[in-house]
Amino acid sequence: MERRNFLLAGASAAAAAAAGPAIAAMTRGSPARAAATSGTAASATPGPPAVQTGFGRFAGDGYRLVAGKKFGIIANPTAITSDLTHEVDLMHAAAEVNLTAVFGPEHGFRGTAQAGGGEGTTIDPKTGLPVFNLYGTDVPATVSVVQQSGVQALGFDIQDAGARFYTYIWTMYLGLAAAATLGIPFIVLDRPNPLGGARPSGPVMHPELESFVGLKPICQQHAMTIGELALLFNDQFVPADAGGRKADLTVVPMRGWRRGMYYDQTGLPWVMPSPNMPTPDTALVYYGLCLFEGTNLSEGRGTTRPFELVTAPYIDYQWADTLNAELAANGLQGTRFREEYVEPSFEKYANTVCGGVQCYVTDRGSFDAIRTAVAMLVTAKRLYPDSFAWGYPGIEPATWVDKLSGSDWIRTSVDAGKSTGEIVAGWQSELAEFARLRDKYLIYREGAS
Repeated sequence: MERRNFLLAGASAAAAAAAGPAIAAMTRGSPARAAATSGTAASATPGPPAVQTGFGRFAGDGYRLVAGKKFGIIANPTAITSDLTHEVDLMHAAAEVNLTAVFGPEHGFRGTAQAGGGEGTTIDPKTGLPVFNLYGTDVPATVSVVQQSGVQALGFDIQDAGARFYTYIWTMYLGLAAAATLGIPFIVLDRPNPLGGARPSGPVMHPELESFVGLKPICQQHAMTIGELALLFNDQFVPADAGGRKADLTVVPMRGWRRGMYYDQTGLPWVMPSPNMPTPDTALVYYGLCLFEGTNLSEGRGTTRPFELVTAPYIDYQWADTLNAELAANGLQGTRFREEYVEPSFEKYANTVCGGVQCYVTDRGSFDAIRTAVAMLVTAKRLYPDSFAWGYPGIEPATWVDKLSGSDWIRTSVDAGKSTGEIVAGWQSELAEFARLRDKYLIYREGAS
């Protein structure tokens, strides 16, 4: 590996010195920028994959960042190398690193739990390592678990889906706050934003609605990598939750990734980051159409096309036709809808025939899943006023959509009969403010990797 191109974000001077002059360090502190160009790195790594993840660089440097330390990693099935080897298995067998614990997020380390569940604390049968559950914890509980594990450095490597309500980034946040509290290093092994990370979109989380689907005020589709988010979190939010301290954060960036690069362009294998995220195509619609989780329509769980299929027993052929007209009237591009009938196998309307639509992304560059979801909500309420409802008995309350979207704006606006354009216009000011903040923490720039 060409270590002169190994970028370190937030690394201490001691860590940079220990790594030797061949490693170029990023500026320490908040508005961190890459201090070394990596545009040549892609050509220095011939053949597929086009992108090398942070773990590839971490391992290629002999795990020097955690040399002599008991190391624990927050991981799930997506923490793999390009040849599909799980990183925990690889590190467990490596003499250069002392991996002593694993931490599991929502769905668990090995990915066996459905939405809203973890695997608990257990022993991994393959490696014999202790696996600690971090799903659903808060800062004090995370501090306690990390302290109990005895690790002296904590890492994070999980594939994100690019949406604020995808909970892995909040497990990362809690890990950062715990590391800051305990005074141990935190290392983020960066991975691609599967949506390309080109532009943020959607409303910003309002503090009064903070939950595990949105702990801090970022927008719904943040357009950042996990490493960039970690820089922002550590600078903006961690001190308030860690007694005024920031974490000793290091981001190991990718080689070869550039803004606007979709996942299928990276050459990396896709592993389902959660049971209902089967393909990168799912991620393209998830950050918007997951809002239907907060309604009495099925968001496609229990089908083979979660989040692409949105259905309910009361929906008929009219919705697809109306939606396509709504898209045209609002200048929404990049998608079309097809009438569809399904019978979900679990979750909402299990074993009940439902009508609805399948969302097709025809141009992902112009497609905005959040604006599209708003158009869908507006038309569903208009066509089926006596049947459409917020929440679903026994699964989600009527205000769950507020937590997903970050405020009550979408719900109250749809109920008030506002148009798609009026609703989308309602969050543009807060989105612009977040976009300015986000820009200070970007590692990867347009057209550069």
